[in-house]
Amino acid sequence: MLTRRRFLTLAPSIVGLYTIGSSVFATASTLAASDAELKRQMLGKLTTELNEATLANTQTQHLFKTLFNWDTATFDLNTINTIVAYSFGYRPALNGNTMPELGPINEQIADAVYVFYQMTPVLIYAQWEVASILKSKYHLESNKVISVGNPTINTNGVITASIDQVADMIVKKANSAIGLGKVAIFTHADQQSLAIDISKIYGMNAAIPKGIVMPLDYDIDALPVQNRRRDLYILTNLSTRMGILRTQLINQKYPNG
Repeated sequence: MLTRRRFLTLAPSIVGLYTIGSSVFATASTLAASDAELKRQMLGKLTTELNEATLANTQTQHLFKTLFNWDTATFDLNTINTIVAYSFGYRPALNGNTMPELGPINEQIADAVYVFYQMTPVLIYAQWEVASILKSKYHLESNKVISVGNPTINTNGVITASIDQVADMIVKKANSAIGLGKVAIFTHADQQSLAIDISKIYGMNAAIPKGIVMPLDYDIDALPVQNRRRDLYILTNLSTRMGILRTQLINQKYPNG
């Protein structure tokens, strides 16, 4: 069993993550505008473009919260009751197989889950791509890792489950979101804030385990193709977050359709 101190020492090397020097963050912080200044400039620009101050203020708040807030809540490691792991893409099937290859990024996610699991052996709900690695590489049995969101194959190719589909499946398998307790979310670093937001929509008390760094690599052979490059994935992520906000606002304004 790994101690917490030993885990935090080993996790980055085991998962194969890159870290950025503190000097980079210091340099970036000196160049970045404060939140208040950024909002002020956004409001001024939108007021000019939309020619309506009230609407510009509303949209500034929406855009700032959605596009510029990537912070994630955290849980202390010893308070977590359940692990939920979402996959990040996959690779095309090889050698006549119909099921997709799992890919190196999902292996990194599975590695992070397993290192944490050795220290805190709680029940794992993992998307099929990650669950398959946990079972094959680390020999975790089905009573320890529950696989959800298997891909489906049709004439158009592989269809993988979305985060919201997986979150819905997990809550249904657990019979309730409340029963999951505090849920530690494992996924790609750029996907974690979105994964937490969607998990919360389905009622989970979800956050990132404190001190754990998620995978940040990208796979040049990944599918869907936007998962091959960070610039493309970030745009995909932002469009998803904007879509979620749009749906929430519509439902609030017109609950009866």
